[in-house]
Amino acid sequence: MLVLILFSPGIVLADEIGSVSTKFKILGANDKIVVEAFDDPEIAGATCYLSRAKTGGVGGMVGVAEDTSDASIACRQIGPISLPEKVRNGHEDGKEVFKKSTSLLFKSLQVVRFYDAKRNVLVYLTYSDRIIEGSPKNSISIIPIVPWH
Repeated sequence: MLVLILFSPGIVLADEIGSVSTKFKILGANDKIVVEAFDDPEIAGATCYLSRAKTGGVGGMVGVAEDTSDASIACRQIGPISLPEKVRNGHEDGKEVFKKSTSLLFKSLQVVRFYDAKRNVLVYLTYSDRIIEGSPKNSISIIPIVPWH
């Protein structure tokens, strides 16, 4: 089942750029802030950098700890951008472009994309959700669509 999830179309994997420890743990890994990068799967030239909390300790080491909902995002144009018509016409507003599990069950960190046609800007929103109750903690970043030189 895990193999199917990992290799399903549309699943975006992030590249870990680095991390810093925020809390020492005697047993297991320290709590950290992890910085990751991922490319928008449908818009070449759009990359987002995400910083997020990662719980350490024994629970974090074996994958049963729940990470907090703290995250920040910064997205940039790194090459020419040509918007697909389905993005330009707003049919994909709120589409998930990244998702990462932040607990053993039921909690995830997501990034969704919107297009602001009036300002010709891509808007990326990151937030945490849970089956029963999500978190109001969120962060946004924008990419103005400009000619690439």
